[in-house]
Amino acid sequence: MSEPSNPPLTGVTVLEVGAFMAAPYATMQLADLGARVIKVENPDGGDPVRATGPFLDGESSPFVRLNRNKESVALDLKAERGKAAFRALARRADVLVENLRPGAMTRLGLDYAALCKDNPRLIYASASGWGQDGPLAHLPGLDIMAQARSGLMSVTGFPGGEPAKVGVPICDLVCALYIALAVTAALRERDRSGEGQYIDVSLLESGVSFAVWEAGMYFGDGTVPRPHGSAHQNSAPYQAVRTADGYVTIGATTPKTWTAFCRTLSLDDLLSDSRWRDSYSRRRHREELIGVIEEVTTTRTTESIVDDLERAGVPCAPIVDYGQVFTDETLHQRGFFWDASHPTLGSVRQLGSPMRFSRTPARRAHAGPPLGGSTAETLAEIGFSNDRNGDER
Repeated sequence: MSEPSNPPLTGVTVLEVGAFMAAPYATMQLADLGARVIKVENPDGGDPVRATGPFLDGESSPFVRLNRNKESVALDLKAERGKAAFRALARRADVLVENLRPGAMTRLGLDYAALCKDNPRLIYASASGWGQDGPLAHLPGLDIMAQARSGLMSVTGFPGGEPAKVGVPICDLVCALYIALAVTAALRERDRSGEGQYIDVSLLESGVSFAVWEAGMYFGDGTVPRPHGSAHQNSAPYQAVRTADGYVTIGATTPKTWTAFCRTLSLDDLLSDSRWRDSYSRRRHREELIGVIEEVTTTRTTESIVDDLERAGVPCAPIVDYGQVFTDETLHQRGFFWDASHPTLGSVRQLGSPMRFSRTPARRAHAGPPLGGSTAETLAEIGFSNDRNGDER
């Protein structure tokens, strides 16, 4: 095997004008992959996440993790000097990622149409709640609103229960991942054409893109999907079931795993019952089936059930909290967590990148930077002084 090389996007320069989640998480992915990410922030407070606790010696704990491997340049983009410095940075950049309200960058004179004149190779990606056009474009769009309009909240939770969102900001996060994917694709296309392009990704459409099973149901027979708790829409048993001390998730949906599941838990009688002959039939009679299964599982501990089902090759897992996740033996043995340096906090524990490359590993450099920490150095590179927010020399 050859020696490790630089991360895949080494040599790519990315500008970020981001707040909260979508743009910063997208550029975090690009930074992990080796891109130089210059996070442009307002000198007056910077990214609002900097004001989000908990705090470590005055530094936002979420910020120093979400913005790892980046540089911070403080510019007032409403001032002419700040705009001039930003345009100079954009002339040298490969990518720009922003998630301001649609129209905000245009009003600043820093939209794609303006910047691509001086840099036709620029790839400019915008994340927004509802897209850059359409009847909702002017509205603010946060993750929970996108989860609501995308249908996700209509299938999350339990039948008859109150509306529930996914526990993490899933529309923000998947929008960010689509941005990162689109940027890498646009970079590859630019290798052929020599031209940049504009990318528009919305939280709404990102959320709707998850509806693979739901689209199959609605466009297949007109069924409008509803919440099923932890259960799968089309298969059974595929859900959490009660145990003597908690819950265990099971996924015995194939003929092989269903047979192994029944025999392992001494439910052999189910194998000859026509109600349970296949996954579709089991789904139709799911409530009755789960009741029969829980008559057995509630007499045993989660650990004992998991041990037996794992030995039998039946997909299963206990439900754990994040305290257990962040101390998980498998994740530690695989080196998923790592410690990043910070100028005042010292060592900051980070989540790893799930992208594992055999030859060009993801970058592990430093934690999220202090506000404006790279302003002087970065502006000097493009011939600007840091005095009065970027006077050109």
